[in-house]
Amino acid sequence: MKKVISVSVLPVLLVLVLLCSVCELGHCLERSSVLKMRLGGVHDCKGSQNSAEIDSLARFAVQEHNKKANSLLEFARVLKAKEQVVAGKMYHLTLEVIDAGKKKIYEAKVWVKPWMNFKELQEFKHAHDDPSFSQSDLGAERDGHEPGWKAVPTDDPEVQDAANHAVKSIQKRSNSLSPYELLEVLLAKAKVIEDYARFELLVKLRRGIKEEKFRVEVNKNIEGKFFLNQFEQDHS
Repeated sequence: MKKVISVSVLPVLLVLVLLCSVCELGHCLERSSVLKMRLGGVHDCKGSQNSAEIDSLARFAVQEHNKKANSLLEFARVLKAKEQVVAGKMYHLTLEVIDAGKKKIYEAKVWVKPWMNFKELQEFKHAHDDPSFSQSDLGAERDGHEPGWKAVPTDDPEVQDAANHAVKSIQKRSNSLSPYELLEVLLAKAKVIEDYARFELLVKLRRGIKEEKFRVEVNKNIEGKFFLNQFEQDHS
């Protein structure tokens, strides 16, 4: 009788072993596919890029990067938001942050598995091919006409960077031994043209004990580099 029971139980045990092996294999395959990042296609997020969920993920990405890199980046806004279906979702975010008073653009990837309450920063890097300005920032209109000028705050970090570059360039082209010092940006306007921004500034400089005003035109290309186009002394 005992032998009959043992024989009848054996197939059941074999089935259980096979089921366990299949489950373990499934977990291994899932982990392998995730590790190899066999991701689906990247699509725009269904909701708004400025939704509370996307905003929360962006802030999380900045906070996690600050912890890992011991940095002090400050989240400003989300510029783009895309998603991929993986074991959960991979969010591809383009962010604008403030770094020591300057606007910079970063790209982040955040992996989320809601059913496990899992969230992890996969990547955070500087977006070297993105400008730190946009048409909406500078009020440019792309309606077939020349983009319009817009008055911008004189204390804006982009304006200050453009002014400081202008001062350095003027100093290089000057024969004066006394260095120029930026005192104030009096007026500033800007516009976006194709893949660069143009700034027209009225700046007050000091050279020694003498104060002078200059009108300058500065371009900033898509790589973030400034170029002084022209300048002239303002006698008004």
